[in-house]
Amino acid sequence: MTSHLSEQLSEWIAGDPDPTTRDELAELSESELAERFRAPLSFGTAGLRGVVRAGPNGMNVAVVVRTTAGICAWLQKKCLGGSTVVVGRDARHGSDAFATAAAETLAAAGFSVVLLPRPLPTPVLAFAVRALDADLGVQITASHNPAADNGYKVYLRGGAQLVPPADKEIEAEIAAVGRAVDVPRSLVAPGGGDVTARYLDTLPALVHASRRNIRIALTPLHGVGGEVALTALRGLGFLDVHVVTSQFDPDPEFPTVTFPNPEEPGAADALLALAAEVDADLAIALDPDADRCAIGVPGPGGWRMLSGDETGALLADHILKSAPPNSLVANTIVSSQLLAALAPARGARYARTLTGFKWLVRAGAGLVYAYEEAIGHCVDPTSVNDKDGISAAVMLADLVAQLKSDSRTLLDVLDDLAMEFGVHAGAQVSKRVDDLGRIDSMMARLRSDPPAELASRAVTMTDMLTARGPLRTDAVELAGNGIRVIVRPSGTEPKVKAYLEVVEPASSREDLVRARATAGATLDELRKFARTL
Repeated sequence: MTSHLSEQLSEWIAGDPDPTTRDELAELSESELAERFRAPLSFGTAGLRGVVRAGPNGMNVAVVVRTTAGICAWLQKKCLGGSTVVVGRDARHGSDAFATAAAETLAAAGFSVVLLPRPLPTPVLAFAVRALDADLGVQITASHNPAADNGYKVYLRGGAQLVPPADKEIEAEIAAVGRAVDVPRSLVAPGGGDVTARYLDTLPALVHASRRNIRIALTPLHGVGGEVALTALRGLGFLDVHVVTSQFDPDPEFPTVTFPNPEEPGAADALLALAAEVDADLAIALDPDADRCAIGVPGPGGWRMLSGDETGALLADHILKSAPPNSLVANTIVSSQLLAALAPARGARYARTLTGFKWLVRAGAGLVYAYEEAIGHCVDPTSVNDKDGISAAVMLADLVAQLKSDSRTLLDVLDDLAMEFGVHAGAQVSKRVDDLGRIDSMMARLRSDPPAELASRAVTMTDMLTARGPLRTDAVELAGNGIRVIVRPSGTEPKVKAYLEVVEPASSREDLVRARATAGATLDELRKFARTL
């Protein structure tokens, strides 16, 4: 073992307050230790996220304590010392210990800490930050990441996630913190027991159907949203709810799915099987921390999951029917262009933001709805200033109930929108790399030698790194007559992602079959290009 690595190891073990992770490090090989000490987990606008393991490159009590101490110093420099902070958690490995460590560190630094009493959905934490007039919220969660991971998500006053430069300011404060074992901690009793009830009290305003006799199939994918979602739906009169029992109770191993993300192939199979078995009207899948919602619908070819863009269009159209004039709706640069056409047709304004809800909820005044294609929906910004899978599920159940009263379905509404605005067919292609340097070279090549045409249509390239204002980002947009491709590096994985969309007009309901087939064929041509990146 090199002397430098040996010194790092000795210093970390001496400063780690958790005997379990101290012992873990003592048993590792030199190559494993080199990986653990390669670099500390980076603190960004999504906070921290990483594998639960010992050392600075993992999620553990020492990392959580030092991170929280850095946040305390940052808040104090903002003259917010002594203010209220809410701490919540999901049910992943380590979540209980990490939430307790964060709460105890905040309390010792003089903050008024509300430690939520049990594992709860992330939207409840976001709601609590606003409802309790807190200056900060911490949620211990890794959302839909693999079972080995956990994370540390930060919310600011009002319940929105933090944005730059706060992330870099906090990271600098964390770097200045000494050993975790020397950071003071004070015991904190759980509190905020009525927060979930107060959150549930906001949901009746989202429901307007006079009859709620629809049948729903529901899965929380082994996460923490099942009990709250079931209580919400049944409390609002949606009494006929069937759950995927094998996935209902929180389980940090996520034993029935390869990857606990409703968008992943196979993740919703059990849900759709249950929906078909009970002859449901709607299938709802929440991700493990319940801030995202995917839905399935029955159709001529059987049950299928809707895309985030399809659900986004349905919710936007539904919300704007009763929203005040000149309301604002928003989605991201990689989401469908349909919202930009729908909004002015419904008397609303439209905003396009960078990816992430930290940007969407700051899209502008009068925001009534925001979504991103990755099944995140904010249907009630006045209550939860972030994506919320449970309130989205409630509103979708209400929409299905209203449509059923008129002998219509969500697919009928999608047909209506396609006839009014054209078929909007979208897809995503991801290219994983082993060498992160390849990402830079791929993006540079695309900028220096962009294609002149795609799918036999002329396209022009827009380098979004040269954009002025809030849409400046590392992405390239290729757009032509009815086609668009946006290529960008992933913010969380060693991937380059291409977001594809084709718009094909349809002259009548009968013409929809042709329009969808044409759009699908053009989309296949765009996929071929994306796979060559």
